[in-house]
Amino acid sequence: MLAACGPSRPPSPPPATMATSPVIAALSASRAVAVAPRFDDSDPWEWSAVAPWHYPVHGVDVSKYQGDIDWTRVRASGASFAFIKATEGGDHTDDRFFDNWRGAAAAGLPRGAYHYYYFCRPAAEQARWFMDHVPRDASALPPVLDVEWNHLSRTCPLRPAAERVRAEMTTYLGLVTRHYGKRPLIYTTVDFYRDNELWRVKGYQFWLRSVADHPSNTYPEQHWTFWQYTGTGMVPGIAGDTDINVFSGTRDEWLLWAGVALPPT
Repeated sequence: MLAACGPSRPPSPPPATMATSPVIAALSASRAVAVAPRFDDSDPWEWSAVAPWHYPVHGVDVSKYQGDIDWTRVRASGASFAFIKATEGGDHTDDRFFDNWRGAAAAGLPRGAYHYYYFCRPAAEQARWFMDHVPRDASALPPVLDVEWNHLSRTCPLRPAAERVRAEMTTYLGLVTRHYGKRPLIYTTVDFYRDNELWRVKGYQFWLRSVADHPSNTYPEQHWTFWQYTGTGMVPGIAGDTDINVFSGTRDEWLLWAGVALPPT
């Protein structure tokens, strides 16, 4: 998720609600779209059985690597949400976070922020770094903890034991939950999930990367809320490749998950 790079049920609503009228309007309008968006892909996978476009709610996740983004075009293309990189480790912020944060909101696109975890900094320090740079915003989607192996990094070659990984995650998640009043999502990859036995982490919803098979096969018996199905997607308004994701439920379930009351029928 750090960049647009290669591989790795029913959701419960977060406690906070979305309050800004542009976001509510965007979500309510998405209910009227009958066909799920089917974005182009520069390196498409031949899906069998359940394909991403069998899910009606799609969205993107982005960082500085996507450059300048036309958020109005992204929303008009059929995207229903965006997760935006905010911070990394304990001393790095994404150069385009605030531009993307404001741009997505101005376009009426629901958005949340994510933190890319490094194991060379204490969990509490990384949580404080994220909280110092991501505003409290009742209209935002829940924050995200992005955990994946980064031991090949020149600046952080550590690869901790699974017990330590889960303990640090628990510390980080608890601090961020208390600060924002929303339980964060956990984003992860196939190898990191397996190596660290993340099925042992309870009480949080998962966002799973699986670019060559359905999550039910790559993460057996793991409930998921979001599925990242490609890192080479092509979305109007974004130059070059980007990650694309689906929400696990229906459009009405998306409205409920995002905290928006369904309009009367």
